[in-house]
Amino acid sequence: MKDVIQHIPDEDDDFYSDDDLFYISSWGADLSFRELIDRYKDGELIKPELQRKYVWDKTAASRFIDSLLLGLPVPSIFLAKTSNEKLLIIDGYQRIMTIYDYVRGIFSTDEKVFKLTRSPRINARWRGKAFGELDDTEQRKIKNTTIHAIIFVQDKPAAGNTSLFQIFERINTSGRTLLPQEIRNCVSQGALNNLLFELNLLPNWRSLYGLSTEDARMRDLEFILRFFALSSDTMKAETRESISLKCFLNVYMNEHRDPSEDELANYRIRFIKAVDFLHTFFGSSAFHNISLTYHDRLVEKFNPTIFDSIMIATDFALSQGISSLPENPEAARRQLLRDEEYRAAITRQTMRVNSIRTRIGKATRMLFGLDYE
Repeated sequence: MKDVIQHIPDEDDDFYSDDDLFYISSWGADLSFRELIDRYKDGELIKPELQRKYVWDKTAASRFIDSLLLGLPVPSIFLAKTSNEKLLIIDGYQRIMTIYDYVRGIFSTDEKVFKLTRSPRINARWRGKAFGELDDTEQRKIKNTTIHAIIFVQDKPAAGNTSLFQIFERINTSGRTLLPQEIRNCVSQGALNNLLFELNLLPNWRSLYGLSTEDARMRDLEFILRFFALSSDTMKAETRESISLKCFLNVYMNEHRDPSEDELANYRIRFIKAVDFLHTFFGSSAFHNISLTYHDRLVEKFNPTIFDSIMIATDFALSQGISSLPENPEAARRQLLRDEEYRAAITRQTMRVNSIRTRIGKATRMLFGLDYE
């Protein structure tokens, strides 16, 4: 993916720690693949949303099944117990789905009959065979093989999933470091998460973000969440000197994961109205900065702090009945971008609460002539 985002150093290095993160219980359980398959079919074993696609190739999948048939030990899996007594797969999805696919007879990647490869690395007794072509003993061996599961549940705080977020971030072995929104998408599933995906497809939002297709790493989804969180009453009432954006978004998304229908509709309407308004008056450069060094030349990258300030200012102005901007809106936007106090608030210590309020307040006054409340 091309780099469409202007990075803010203190946000890139965001880190937080909290004693509550580690108030969790964990225990081990040996679960048969028969039980895991049944739980998955019954909706009691939840696939992480970010792992929408099965990524093992046929060779890797065949080798894993070969290991089970040979009686070799397999690595443990990690599961998180949810508040509704379901189990979320933190690590081990590829292993579980390999057996699920083999037993049902269809390989997820190509939707064709799942037969073990004819590689010499696969035992000759079952080389090239589908599950239905194994003898009864071999079929039972696969289903009855147990895999050790380490199961976690958060004890404190009673509400929230901050511990599970950290566990997912540190333990997941999918082969890449997961970004925060990818993890939220797994541990905070619900109506709000679904809405983020819906809003992310809006043509005007895609134009403002600067990427026609969805970001595979979910950075665009995080910015939509950021808009809702930083414009919330929680943020307005914030008394700390500064916040960890990662922590703030984690808590907000978890606490609002299943809003009421009215609340969900309000989220949707607010975002669409603000995006459409900004696209009408500024086009795709609404969230781009200017370079004072190069005679106010446009920096053609999505700027996170310009985004949150102008987006929230617009949302507030629309709620106050404002329906238009000055005759030359881009001139007003550039005046804002040249303002020294505003520039400081979008570039330095951007997660200080005073910086957040300053840039939103400046944008609201200079673009709409209103005081942000």
